[in-house]
Amino acid sequence: MCEASVYLVKNGSQKVIMENVDIMKPEGENIYFENIFGEKLEIKARIKEMNLVDHRILLVKN
Repeated sequence: MCEASVYLVKNGSQKVIMENVDIMKPEGENIYFENIFGEKLEIKARIKEMNLVDHRILLVKN
């Protein structure tokens, strides 16, 4: 599988905010995510790190 999990980094800890993500699009200051189940999330954040081998996307709030 090629889906990724999205984590929000806050105060040095990481919290999963969405799993099985297969679509990611920038939307102005927001980032839009959609997973394989059709669930959608739009969050005002920026990408801190993407590790595609480990299927991880790390975000920090703007």
